[in-house]
Amino acid sequence: MQKTSKQYDDVIEICRKLFVNKMKDYGSAWRILRLPSLTDQIFIKAQRIRQLQENDVRKVDEDEIPEFIGIINYSVMALIQLEKGVAEQPDIDVEEAISLYDKHVNISKKLMEDKNHDYGEAWREMRVSSLTDLILQKLLRVKQIEDNKGKTLVSEGIDANYQDMINYAVFALILIREEKES
Repeated sequence: MQKTSKQYDDVIEICRKLFVNKMKDYGSAWRILRLPSLTDQIFIKAQRIRQLQENDVRKVDEDEIPEFIGIINYSVMALIQLEKGVAEQPDIDVEEAISLYDKHVNISKKLMEDKNHDYGEAWREMRVSSLTDLILQKLLRVKQIEDNKGKTLVSEGIDANYQDMINYAVFALILIREEKES
C-alpha cells in the first residue's frame, strides 16, 4: 500500500501542476460550468481513450495519458462544483482553487486507501482498457442521476462516482507508467 500511496501522489502531482498552470492562464472560468457540462467533458475524454485503445491508426499523435489527466482534473472540478455550486462568473482565485483541489483529492485518496485495503489492490491485475470501461460506466451512471435530478433510490451519489473516476484514472496512469518502465 505504501508503494501505491507514493505512486498515487506522483500522478496527482502531475495533474495538480497542470490544474494550477491552467488556473494561472484562464482563471476560474470553469466555475460557470454546470455538472452535466463537466460530465460531458469527462465523457468525451473517456470515449477518446476507448477509441485510442481500439483503433490501430491514430491521426493525432497523442496517447491516453493527457486524457486520463483530464478525467482527473475535470472530476475534481465537478466535486468543487458540487460543494460550492455553479457560479455566474469566475469567483475564486488560484489559492482557493488549489485548496479545494487538494481537499477533494485527499478525500478521493482516502476512499482509494479504504477500498484498496478491502479489495487487496485487485486493480493491479486489471487492464487499462477495463479501467476505461469502468470510468465510462460511472459516467453513464452520473448522467442517469443527473437526468433524475440527483435523486437515487439505493445508489451512491454523484460525488462517489466522480471520486471513483479519479481513482480509476490514477490507477490507469500508474499501470501505464509501470508498463513503460518494464
